[in-house]
Amino acid sequence: MPADRYDYTPQDYRRSHSASALLIRQCMADRGHPDFPLDPRYPSDPIVATAVSTDYGALDPDTARRWGYGWDPAKHPAAGPKGRRMTNAEYADWPDCNADASRRLMRGIDLTRDWLYASRREVEVDKAVKRDPRLRAAWDVWSRCVAEQGFTRYPDPVAAYADEAWQRDSDGNTRHTQRERATAVADVTCKRRHHTAELWHDVRAQNQAADITRHPDRYAAGLQALRTYRANITEVLRKLG
Repeated sequence: MPADRYDYTPQDYRRSHSASALLIRQCMADRGHPDFPLDPRYPSDPIVATAVSTDYGALDPDTARRWGYGWDPAKHPAAGPKGRRMTNAEYADWPDCNADASRRLMRGIDLTRDWLYASRREVEVDKAVKRDPRLRAAWDVWSRCVAEQGFTRYPDPVAAYADEAWQRDSDGNTRHTQRERATAVADVTCKRRHHTAELWHDVRAQNQAADITRHPDRYAAGLQALRTYRANITEVLRKLG
């Protein structure tokens, strides 16, 4: 997608997590906690909600048939820290060290103007995408197709994916009921039959490209901020890793 190069990536997340952990460990050692783990657990475990999807809802027929709008728990184990639990004394100092690490990684970046500009624009771009008459017509065709198979006439595939009837748990997974799985199969079948996802992708790409053309300086500044962030991470990993 045109805006992808301006945005934070999974690799950025992994590298920033590693750099932040090293900075926090150094800070915690300075505060009298010399054996602080790189990947600590909180004193009590928080509830973490997770959702696995694509930008276009369900797409794979085999997954839809078996797991509906959810997924195989064995293939998506709950993510979480692998280190030991923080002590209460460590946890008292951890927020300040975490804030210091964030400031170090963001050094030289205007957070209010440039940081993740493409992500902030995504809200407006998505509004334009949803107003696009080609996509609205495609969703209408998809919706009628799903309804003709005996299921709810959803306004779009995201509404089908997010239907509260699937009763998502705190981790974001669903109950995989027969109705849910059958609906997901109809959803995917109709997408494939009418090329819904392909048209949706094309409309998103065109709207992103148009937005970049309208705001070239802001996107360029956002990309430079991202490069600065990546350079900060590289420096920390080189010095402390």
